Amino acid sequence: MIRALFTAMALLLLPVLAAAQDLQSILQEHQPQIAKPSRSSVGPALDALTASGLPEVPAFLNHWQDKDVYVREDDGLFFRIQDTGDTVTLLDIASGDPVAEGVDPGTLKQVKPNGGVRRAIGEALVQFQLSDPDYNRRVEALDAISRNLDPAQLGPLTASIAAEPDAALKLRKTRLANYLTARFGETEPQRIAAIAALGDDLSVDGRAVLSQILETRQEIAQEIPAGANVARRLTPGTDLPRTEAYALIADQADLPRLIDPDTLRSTLEPHVQNGKVGGMAVGQLTTQSARLLAYDSLAKAGTLPPRATPKTIDETLAAWTIYDAYVEPSAAITDAAEAAQKSVQTRVALSQGADLTLDAISLASIYFLAAIGLAITFGVMGVINMAHGEFIMMGAYTGYVVQQFITNYTLSLIVALPLAFIITFAAGVAMERLVIRWLYNRPLETLLATFGVSIALQQLAKNIFGTQARPLTSPGWLDGAWVINDVISISYIRIAIFVLAALFLGLLLFILKKTRLGLEVRAVTQNPRMAASMGINPDKIKMMTFGLGSGIAGIAGVAIGLYAKVTSEMGADYIVQSFMTVVVGGVGNVWGTLAGAAMIGGLQKGIEFLNPSNTLAAQTYMILFIILFIQFRPKGIVALKGRAAGD
Repeated sequence: MIRALFTAMALLLLPVLAAAQDLQSILQEHQPQIAKPSRSSVGPALDALTASGLPEVPAFLNHWQDKDVYVREDDGLFFRIQDTGDTVTLLDIASGDPVAEGVDPGTLKQVKPNGGVRRAIGEALVQFQLSDPDYNRRVEALDAISRNLDPAQLGPLTASIAAEPDAALKLRKTRLANYLTARFGETEPQRIAAIAALGDDLSVDGRAVLSQILETRQEIAQEIPAGANVARRLTPGTDLPRTEAYALIADQADLPRLIDPDTLRSTLEPHVQNGKVGGMAVGQLTTQSARLLAYDSLAKAGTLPPRATPKTIDETLAAWTIYDAYVEPSAAITDAAEAAQKSVQTRVALSQGADLTLDAISLASIYFLAAIGLAITFGVMGVINMAHGEFIMMGAYTGYVVQQFITNYTLSLIVALPLAFIITFAAGVAMERLVIRWLYNRPLETLLATFGVSIALQQLAKNIFGTQARPLTSPGWLDGAWVINDVISISYIRIAIFVLAALFLGLLLFILKKTRLGLEVRAVTQNPRMAASMGINPDKIKMMTFGLGSGIAGIAGVAIGLYAKVTSEMGADYIVQSFMTVVVGGVGNVWGTLAGAAMIGGLQKGIEFLNPSNTLAAQTYMILFIILFIQFRPKGIVALKGRAAGD
């Protein structure tokens, strides 16, 4: 109540005080500290300036920080200057109006604050910048507070929250005010309430505040002081080695030092006299115990300091306690911080699990799109198409070419998706008619032939587009990420790919289950001879199926190209994962491909989470796991019946 009354009176008197004292007079009161500032002495001058309430103070602080202030040596007055050739014009330090022209620059000395002083000036400017009309200045002020939580900023920060027009900045100000209150609040209940609010804050800054509150220092005592806020007691031999515990006590309690066995010999060497050390012949000092006896003899004679014996160590560790004490003296505050930190750690762990799951789903969507076309062709035709990745590449380059003619990225994407399907569908049909149809039931020749086609398509892409990566730009509405909290986020592009994969899943299921083409494809997949006897043309179905699978790969290329590099080799980055997805899921089955993509995507993200610094190792572990999986389930997660069973 008294503080509030004092503050109100100060605010009422502020205009009177400002009128009675102008900026120049305040500067003269602290003239030495401003003319020759140092980080250790500039504080009172800054406090006086910010407390004055003068409207000219922010501008002066900015000029001072920018080294745009000069002092006249004969009277110590401060000015700004305007260069007019050989002479300068003095400008009033407050208003900026000219006060003297034709002044010799030699009569002035530039005020040059060092880096530490400029940082101090910047901290003083924060309270003015918090309510600055310029959005960027308010952001800079909050950045400055975040870098250095200063209790002096709590009042100005709190006062600026209500009038903050930007919702995001208002939330950030509220958070920072809560951080400052948690660390520097005036009363214990205020701090505890602020700390409790941090239990829902998953940001790195919020967790850092809790860690700072729970900072500890290691202490020793024969009896722990009654007022000590003990975090934990350390048990020698369990929490730390006994020798380390004794050395810690010995350093502070002036006890006999431990003798390092490796330096014992060098310690004794300077004391060799007439072939003896401590009354023992040098030839006898062949064991550690003998050298220790010689050392003890010298210590008894006062030549060397006494050493810590095992008995000394046991007695000392029994008499002394080593413990971690909180720097924060209030146990109630550290208890609240401990509870908040446990809550945050639980929430962070759950959020990390959810974020990892989203990443795995996103990666599975990409693998599903890349592999579903291969699953259809492989399942129906039994063809190992090593050029499948190049159809993905063709789709990506189709999207790039479309964007060269249609600059509206949303419209270009709408055009590119069906166009990529048409182009790669036609390419797939051509490949099946010209190469694949002549090599049915000859898997080795088919593999080599499609591998050759793959190399040819890559070289063709290099000749047309060059070796540099080409940009496939996503529409503006796909920029950024969906941020659920400070831990969970996923980019809009990956969400779009997931939606596209879901649409394709539904479309393929509709085609396979509800259309004549799907019925014929399923018939040829399960038993091509029986399908032929029922009037179905397996040759035509294989051609259409290969074209369909290639067309889907082209659409996948457009989607993948939105976030990955578009190069002639991009298909090679997905061909291995596509084959693994098909084999693990089950050949020729849409649901199997989906299961395989989910398994491989989740497995890869899980391994990367456990071993984030080595993605190559993650790939290796994943392949080894899949090899083992196939040994136990060679037909995949969802095995086909009919033809698959017969094969």
